Amino acid sequence: MRRVTQLVAAVSAAAALAVTATACGESSTESAGNKNKKGVGLAFDVGGRDDHSFNEAAARGTDRAEKKLGTNTKEMTAGNNETEATREQRLTSLAEAGYNPVIGVGFNYGKSINKVAKDFPDTTFGVVDSGSTQKNVSGMTFAEHEASYLVGVAAAKKTKNKKVAFIGGVNNALIQKFEAGYVKGVKDTDPKIKIETDYLYKESDKGFNDPARAKSMAKGMLSRGNDVIYSAAGQSGAGSIEEVSKVKGAWAIGVDSDQYRQKGLEKYRDAIMTSAVKNVDVAVFELIKSVQDGKPLTGNQTFSLKEDGVSVATSGGHIDDVKDDIDKAAKDIVDGKVKVPSKP
Repeated sequence: MRRVTQLVAAVSAAAALAVTATACGESSTESAGNKNKKGVGLAFDVGGRDDHSFNEAAARGTDRAEKKLGTNTKEMTAGNNETEATREQRLTSLAEAGYNPVIGVGFNYGKSINKVAKDFPDTTFGVVDSGSTQKNVSGMTFAEHEASYLVGVAAAKKTKNKKVAFIGGVNNALIQKFEAGYVKGVKDTDPKIKIETDYLYKESDKGFNDPARAKSMAKGMLSRGNDVIYSAAGQSGAGSIEEVSKVKGAWAIGVDSDQYRQKGLEKYRDAIMTSAVKNVDVAVFELIKSVQDGKPLTGNQTFSLKEDGVSVATSGGHIDDVKDDIDKAAKDIVDGKVKVPSKP
């Protein structure tokens, strides 16, 4: 089982890395002097490396491993609404080619990772946002609802209209955690605030790479007076952020990565209040390092607020004025005084 150690230092180091752009689809990168090593097999969720959010967070972990550990990385990307067979084929191809570890980014890989892992007992597998049922699988899950609670506190403090909103990519159990935490954080801070919640898609994972639809939904929410919108929708969130940036005084809240720092969103950063960050990069890096050290991390690992597994971005200084409120809320969660729900 994994013990979360030195995460704060690791997060700081990871945040300093420049993100290397790679086109969506299949690609591979090699570090000089390491061509005899297969390295890491990384299977992205829909949206690919350049989603400015979830997948990009995982990519920062492999980027760091390439720089610090000299590993190579083979990247592959999922398409919309894939079958289990397609995911299994992708993972199998990486394992057969000798990549170790093989990491699936996203809960959609949960079933396929654990199935394929049975056939490759000498390979370490990792899956982000899903659990482990095999002895050679590391299941990396995060307390998204806790980080969402904290940005909910920020939203409640910063709204002028007393109306805030939430956009989820797909209406499933994982994204509902974001909604539940956010709503609780807002209501605990100011129960009079009205909250509008909606999802881009009920089931289709296209919800994570449809910026146009998110943009349209955000436009409607803004027209109804919502002046803070939190989007948990992967690449789709870029559309929401863009739309929010057009309305003076409105704020967007990012997700998974510190979206203020994403180069692809640079022109909208004045509208990005904060982001609910999942330190996926740290989890990915530590798994890679453990394999290289010959002591693979396996089993279920939970990255919560207590272990600095999730956090709130402060880039841009937009929440400096409410930092004390956020810090107090974070302490109350860690101390067990506040229980954050994981379901709406």
